Amino acid sequence: MKAFSARGLAALCLAIALLAGAAAAAGVFLRGDGSSVPVVSSRGARYEAAADGVYRHNSRRIVAEGVGWDLATLLLAAPALLAFIPSLASGSLRARLFVLGLLFYLFYQYLEYAVYWALGPLFPLHVAIYGASLAGIVWVVSTIPVGGLPDRFSPGFPRRGIGVLCFAVSLVLVGMWLPLVARALRDETGEALHGGTTLVVQALDLGLIVPLAVFTGTAAWKRLPAGFLLAPLMAVKAAAMGAALCAMIVNVALVTGRLEIAPLLFFGAVTAAGFVLALGIHRSFRIDSVPGAR
Repeated sequence: MKAFSARGLAALCLAIALLAGAAAAAGVFLRGDGSSVPVVSSRGARYEAAADGVYRHNSRRIVAEGVGWDLATLLLAAPALLAFIPSLASGSLRARLFVLGLLFYLFYQYLEYAVYWALGPLFPLHVAIYGASLAGIVWVVSTIPVGGLPDRFSPGFPRRGIGVLCFAVSLVLVGMWLPLVARALRDETGEALHGGTTLVVQALDLGLIVPLAVFTGTAAWKRLPAGFLLAPLMAVKAAAMGAALCAMIVNVALVTGRLEIAPLLFFGAVTAAGFVLALGIHRSFRIDSVPGAR
């Protein structure tokens, strides 16, 4: 990787990490005093909407979820991306593979924020982060010799583990969301929309995460070059997103007084599996498999 390109990519990721940290900090510390007002949606659903703070006009449930997610980004994802900056600047291939997962995590988070949250002061920042993250993903992939990736890893590459994780997550998401979509189409959503007008999370998960996970799991299982490219992305995304979902569930419980045990256990397991698989991928990377490889 050319030095100029490596430094430019590192500079972009540094900017993304700082922007994401700022956005997450604003969500945590500028969320308001917790006051709310009763609202009736256009579908007749009654809910409590935040009365102040950067997430004003969103339902209290969604704000609680968002603050939990912001905490995970502020304390885990943004610092992790910052930690990779020196390795990125030196042209490390291993760093680029793992940074893909962090960039995809931030792309997903802030794309969802941009299209799901009620319009507020953080909207331009959310758009900037997901747009820059997507540019970073494309830039990273353009620097990786995908066809040669299988030679960079030892037989210890956890291809079966990646396959199991990807297929399991896909099945759970489909099982969770298809019944909800079916009820929504019959106008039986009740409070599930939380004041929204459509199923944004379900659209992103079913249209983006599930197909990518199925393809990644299949490609990794069959030892295809694309599997070696996408496996670190999915492992890191699973660890980061699982941690964010656990934080969301706990924070919602603090607001509503109701802890959802089953989802907390499942996403805790996803977090642990993503971390273990990412560590396995890291250890299986052959530093000296190709002359000059980093």
